[in-house]
Amino acid sequence: MKPITVLVSASGAPGTAALLRALRENGERDVRLVGTDMSERSIGRHLCDAFHLVPAGADPGFADAILDVVEREAADVVLPQSSHDLEGLAAHRDRFPVPVLVSSPETIRRSNDKAESYALLHRLGLRAPEFRRVEGAAGVEAAARELGYPDRAVCFKPVFSSGSRGFRILDPSVDRAHQLLYERPGSVAMRLEEAVELLPERGVDLLVMELAAGGERTIDGIADGERIVLGHPKTREAMRAGLAMYFVTLDDETLMRLGDAIVRELEIDHFFNIQLVGEHVIEINPRISTIVYQEDLNLPYLGVKRALGEITAEELAALRSRVRPGRTALRYFDQVEWD
Repeated sequence: MKPITVLVSASGAPGTAALLRALRENGERDVRLVGTDMSERSIGRHLCDAFHLVPAGADPGFADAILDVVEREAADVVLPQSSHDLEGLAAHRDRFPVPVLVSSPETIRRSNDKAESYALLHRLGLRAPEFRRVEGAAGVEAAARELGYPDRAVCFKPVFSSGSRGFRILDPSVDRAHQLLYERPGSVAMRLEEAVELLPERGVDLLVMELAAGGERTIDGIADGERIVLGHPKTREAMRAGLAMYFVTLDDETLMRLGDAIVRELEIDHFFNIQLVGEHVIEINPRISTIVYQEDLNLPYLGVKRALGEITAEELAALRSRVRPGRTALRYFDQVEWD
């Protein structure tokens, strides 16, 4: 097969090394990798065949910068990694002469708006945390007490966020002295009074929620706007700095049906990741996430082939039998070990 060039945005993101490795070791063709990132210290600078600095995904000039790299490097496809890159690329994807693996602007907006996502899940009859959308410190305090604080812990985060940024647990039993002396920096638990003291009175939309409990699972895959074409669930066994670090593939048709319902409602196209805590869906990410790789089931490369029109949805669906439950992956910040 003819060689191709893949532009990978946010090439400093955790999981980049494993993604680039999978694209290279596809077993079919040579793949030239072009990385872009807002930081010159991105791991992509060292692992890609070419690298370009670009503005942040929220910058009005981001899409133009990526388009310029596509034209200069003769890229065949654009594969975004970061949630922050999606909106800008989705709004301009029709200007690109090559496929951009991103859903429609409306899908991105609805998925990134956590309050709208939770309301949608409730309408579909799917489990999602009870929540209140509020603004500022007073809104957080009122919503927390309405949801049961201090008799039970609750949590909050910005309506628009990713990677656990801004997530905090409000717990009246927090021992601040113990946190100071014995816990690592960056604890996510605090008392409501502390949050109210720190939060601004207005200007920040926040989601105050019941605190979901239980094991963490995700559903990863490739969708076509109507269904999951190819994918599987996995556990999230260990966390570090808000990022899952160890995964085990699952065989769970109930989770796959749940994922299908969300994909269909939001019309998600290309890669997606749906996160659950216990039975509650807490995140819907219309982008690629950390993959549990198999030598005979290379999801990133298959997603690229689909975007290029080299493999049909039916052919992808036929590969579902290759998913092996119990497959594991251990992620560090710059590498993944595959069993």
